[in-house]
Amino acid sequence: MNHTKQHHISLQEHYQFVTFRTEESVDAYVRKILENDEKESIKQFQVDNYLDSSKNGAYLFDEAIDVFMDVILEEDEKLYDVEIMAIMPNHIHLLFKQNDDLGRIMQYIKGKSAVELNKLLQKSGKFWADGYYDKLIRDEKHFAKVYNYIKNNPLKAGLTDERIFSKYE
Repeated sequence: MNHTKQHHISLQEHYQFVTFRTEESVDAYVRKILENDEKESIKQFQVDNYLDSSKNGAYLFDEAIDVFMDVILEEDEKLYDVEIMAIMPNHIHLLFKQNDDLGRIMQYIKGKSAVELNKLLQKSGKFWADGYYDKLIRDEKHFAKVYNYIKNNPLKAGLTDERIFSKYE
């Protein structure tokens, strides 16, 4: 296996694009993609495209969307400033400005939301898959590209815009 862990770049006052997925969404096909020798961004794009139509680990519907959004907004403007997020059935896309360490931010988001979602769904155990994909935003053009990707992801997957939160709309 040639899969190597990427180092997370954590810079306060900078924008981050972060994606993470439910534990049960990571099936043999996803693991195969993640283990190939492609560039990390290409692998993540392939996984996201697959997950857009996969039912594996798809728990984020109806009230679960509200629960996740409440967790995110609870620390908005403290740990981070959320610009846009898309809550897909089995994965999350976030674009935010860091106000704290990236590891601490992700520990809060994944930890608190896992507790709340497991409680709502009457589940126990691991809710989110290990790790997350993050990409530091380089410039305004990169910001716009990521913003539009997140904004359009639910619609491209045939979902509604209720899954999108944006400060600008």
